Amino acid sequence: MNRMREHVEIRGVRAEVARTFLQRAVGLIGRRSLPPGEGLLILRCNAIHTFFMRFPIDATFLDAHDDVVRVVRGIGPWRPFVWGGWRARKVLETAASEPASPQPRKPANP
Repeated sequence: MNRMREHVEIRGVRAEVARTFLQRAVGLIGRRSLPPGEGLLILRCNAIHTFFMRFPIDATFLDAHDDVVRVVRGIGPWRPFVWGGWRARKVLETAASEPASPQPRKPANP
C-alpha cells in the first residue's frame, strides 16, 4: 500500500489532501498540532466536527472553484457540527489563528 500523502498549495497553505472516505473520516484526529503554514484540505465536504481533536482550528469552506464561502475561526475541540453552507464543496483546516484564511467575498450589488 502506498502511504505517500498528497499535498497541494491552496490559499497560501501547504495542505495535505483528504480524498478517500477514511482520510476524510480521520481528518486531524490524533494529531497534537499543525505546523504554521500547513493544513488539511478535505474534499467533498461542507460540514465538519472536532470530536477527539486536541487543538482549536480555523475552517475555510471553499466552493468548487476554490472561492471562499465561509470562514469559521477558533473552533475548539469537541464541537459537534460546523456547517460551511450549501455552496461549500471542500474545507481547508488550519491551526487556529493562521492568517491564511481570508474573509469570503461579498456579492456585487446589481
